[in-house]
Amino acid sequence: MGEIIAILFGGLGLLIPGFILLLLVSIRQVNQYQKGLRFMLGKYTTTVGPGWHIVIPVIQSMSRVDMRVKAVDVPLQESITRDNISVKINAVIYYKVVLAEKAILEVENFMFAVSQLAQTTMRNIVGEVSLDELLTEREKISDKIKLIVDKASDPWGVKVINVDLKDVIVPEEMKRTIAKQAEAERERRSVVIKAQGEVQAAENMAKAAKTLSGSTGALHLRTLQSINDLSSDQSNTVIFALPLEILRAFETYSSGNKPQNNIVNEAIKSFMNHKKGTENKEEQSQE
Repeated sequence: MGEIIAILFGGLGLLIPGFILLLLVSIRQVNQYQKGLRFMLGKYTTTVGPGWHIVIPVIQSMSRVDMRVKAVDVPLQESITRDNISVKINAVIYYKVVLAEKAILEVENFMFAVSQLAQTTMRNIVGEVSLDELLTEREKISDKIKLIVDKASDPWGVKVINVDLKDVIVPEEMKRTIAKQAEAERERRSVVIKAQGEVQAAENMAKAAKTLSGSTGALHLRTLQSINDLSSDQSNTVIFALPLEILRAFETYSSGNKPQNNIVNEAIKSFMNHKKGTENKEEQSQE
């Protein structure tokens, strides 16, 4: 009897450590950012949340799915635009798993599948747009890629959050062509702006001339003001333009007793004396 009891206690001594070891092996931990899919004899049974869960070896198994947002770098892809220009582009795609059971049951490797789908869609979309659209409407193209990838990945339980185009690499010859085009565009704008400024200046000058012509003596006062502004700098050579009033006075005077030729000669002599005096002032200032 004592031998039987000893055998029983010896068996229990072996069973208890084995049970504890089996229990430790059967525990599976699911983190807060994960969800676990439990399978019984290879068949999906339920989805479990964070915590410790017992999985019977051989009979049961568990797969864990990360539910956090993932950022996947889409490798550099070479494509041809609608206007037959070869470009290289790469992007980054942000997505997360919203249905863990579909991400495991509907696709073998959802991360690889999303990456390949993004690459294919990006090449297709680039082939539908021109180079100018690709360079100027990157956000619009990114949104279009996002919609297509998101719709295609819905059966996998994946939600695409955003797609951003990172780099658009064009050939060196095309870069020089774009630079020439931009330079020509800037020159065109400068010519247009200059022409607009001349038009505005002409309009203002016309208004000023109309205002001066409407007031008696206004043009003479403006002439005297200009001469006064120039007289402050002795290095300037002033060419005095006679107003029409003086010429009309000459005409009136010439219609009298004095011959017209004498009047013209006196005007020329007065101008030459004025010019000679101006030259003497310049020589004195240079000395």
